[in-house]
Amino acid sequence: MTHKPLLIALDGPVSAGKSSLADAVARRLNILHLDTGAMYRAIGLAALQQGIDPADEQAVSNLVESGRVEVDVRFADGHQQTLLNGSPVDDLIRSQQVGSAASTVSRYGPVRRYLVARQQAIARQQSMIIDGRDIGTVVLPGARAKVFLTASPEVRARRRYEQIRGTDPAATYEAVLSELIQRDRQDRERPLDPLRQAEDAVLLDTTGFSFDQSVEAILRIVEAAYGQAR
Repeated sequence: MTHKPLLIALDGPVSAGKSSLADAVARRLNILHLDTGAMYRAIGLAALQQGIDPADEQAVSNLVESGRVEVDVRFADGHQQTLLNGSPVDDLIRSQQVGSAASTVSRYGPVRRYLVARQQAIARQQSMIIDGRDIGTVVLPGARAKVFLTASPEVRARRRYEQIRGTDPAATYEAVLSELIQRDRQDRERPLDPLRQAEDAVLLDTTGFSFDQSVEAILRIVEAAYGQAR
């Protein structure tokens, strides 16, 4: 391993397992995991809390540019805590409503510029794996290890449904699949920093993989890029 930070870019569509896999890889490599999706969710939550329609680009942009929203993260025992205006919001940002709001506000230039700058500043400080939609293409274009993680829409929807049904009894698999397909389209078609595989990223389809198999596959990609990193 070099003296420079070990940086891993992990991109992919919604519910591809990025966050949970990044957590596991970070533990194996003894590095930190930065969940950028949580930061976009915090902006979506801020808009909802202030009565702003996430689809109102001007109002959301004004909210961010006015300085009334500050998103930060801190790490405790290797785990990320997401802060909105100084308060932890991890328990508030995992709902379907906030997820949809995050997908919408992530299309706006001021939101992306603000959060990308924050993410790049954090990544300069230490080794970490960062997951999101544009890490390999925008946030960490110079990262040596880049993975584009995916799985079939049906498998991703099933994973998401199993994750939320305990806290959202009204959720149905069909509704989750429909929203997932819509969010995929939004992420791919947004004009600013769309979801796409970086040219030098390794495509990893985990449709038929167990969780542990997915972790091992990512570690092999990292080792190929950095040498024996484990």
